[in-house]
Amino acid sequence: MIEARKVSGALGAEISGVDLARPLSREDIGDIRRLWLEHLVLFFRHQDLREDLYMAFAGQFGEPVEYPFVRGLAGYPNIIEVKKLEHERAAFGAIWHSDTAYLARPPMASMLLARELPPHGGDTLFANMYLAFDSLSSGLKELLQGLKAVNSSAKADVTKTREDRIKDAGTEEAKKEYVAEHPVVRTHPETGRKALYVNPAHTVRFAGWTEEESAPLLRFLFDFQVKPEFTCRFSWQPGSIALWDNRCAQHNPVNDYHGHRRLMHRITLAGDVPR
Repeated sequence: MIEARKVSGALGAEISGVDLARPLSREDIGDIRRLWLEHLVLFFRHQDLREDLYMAFAGQFGEPVEYPFVRGLAGYPNIIEVKKLEHERAAFGAIWHSDTAYLARPPMASMLLARELPPHGGDTLFANMYLAFDSLSSGLKELLQGLKAVNSSAKADVTKTREDRIKDAGTEEAKKEYVAEHPVVRTHPETGRKALYVNPAHTVRFAGWTEEESAPLLRFLFDFQVKPEFTCRFSWQPGSIALWDNRCAQHNPVNDYHGHRRLMHRITLAGDVPR
């Protein structure tokens, strides 16, 4: 019996009653997907998955795709290490973002499996972009729905968080800049709901606007969309998995465990063109 326990008022549910090491029935996959669309991010505890079993679960939920900047594991190119070592100061992706919004087809979903954790800290924050959009004034909603945003992989704040991983596992594409224009407000292809789709890691400006003109409004949106009442916080344990909807949720790993090691395995699942 699959059960869900909400972890906050905004988003997120912890799932029990399922062993992801075993093949899931069509009914189980349907139940998990329904809960995922409802809660935006699902958390599973005590999932002792080898790489092949982790890939098998991901393949039942979507199409795993490679991350452009960091090589995957040997034999598993669609699983990348998200890690911070004891001597490092920057944590991979430690800034609010939607994964790879600079691609023409950003991923539908991402999943993270905890392998090694620090003795304290290393939580991940998630934010609900449906709630962020719904909470805006009618006038600002009208303005934003007519705009597109330019997203780049080369913004300085996020590239700094990749430097350590590119040094030890960078791909041939690591120095390439990816740029894509997407609607500032995207419509979720499965739920039909509208979500804010700008983020401080990747969004540079509004299409047709200069960076200087865009900055004040983007700054407001970046702050507004992660108000505490739109968020939840997940504390990891070894074997924990988070599965989030990249089309309507942002995340931010908290970099508060200097001097300790943290190792996660990430899989991203193919998405569509935002509309």
